[in-house]
Formats: sequence, C-alpha cells, structure tokens
Amino acid sequence: MRQSQIIGNEFYQNLGKLFYYVAMADKSIRAEEIDKLKTFIRKYWLDVDTIEDEYGKDAAFQIEAVFDRLLEFEANSEAGFNEFKAFYTENKEKFNSYIKVLVLDTAHAIANTVYGKNKAELIALANLHLLFQ
Repeated sequence: MRQSQIIGNEFYQNLGKLFYYVAMADKSIRAEEIDKLKTFIRKYWLDVDTIEDEYGKDAAFQIEAVFDRLLEFEANSEAGFNEFKAFYTENKEKFNSYIKVLVLDTAHAIANTVYGKNKAELIALANLHLLFQ
C-alpha cells in the first residue's frame, strides 16, 4: 500500500472519529444523524480524491466504518476528538480550505439534524472551529 493511501485511510478514519464526537456530543446518536452522515459521504466525500482502502473501495467509506465501530462499542467521543486533533496537527497540509469547509459543513449538518443544535453540539462545533483557526 502506498504511503498516500495509508495517510488517506488515516485521514478518513480520523474524520469518522470527529463526526462521532459531534453526533455523540449530547450523549446519544439518533438514526437521522447516521443517515445524514451517510448522505454527506456519498454526496460529497466520495469525490474528494481517488484513494482506495485495502479492499479496493473508496477510502471515504472509512468515515462510516469507523463511526459505526465507535457507535457499536459506545466509545468515548472525547478521546476520538483528541485523536482527530492530534492527526490534524500532524497533517495540516491534508486540510486545505475546501476540506475544512466540507468537514465543518458535515459536522454542522449532523448536529442540526434532529432538533437543531443543542448546547453540547454547539460546544463540539466550537471546538472544531477553534482547531481549524
């Protein structure tokens, strides 16, 4: 596997952790939030690059796979955000302005899905905005 594929897979896996953090901010994840994430993956994230995972599928599906795995094991969302933060800090070049906007749009869409953004989700989104500054 090429180095760009490895970094690409890690990129998408860390996005899965980030989006889980946003969805889990209020301590619960609803089906509508999962559906919104899947819609964004298929509508926007699949077109970001041509990197594939080890099974020959678009690496963007790693977002969904990691999100689902974290949900299944009821993982600590704060830990996932910290892992995303560390990845972002080490790989800022992967986050051009287009990617940052797409990340923020996806996060806001997830948070806004059910009843609008609540306080916990607003805090999660603020943490992401601060990270990107």
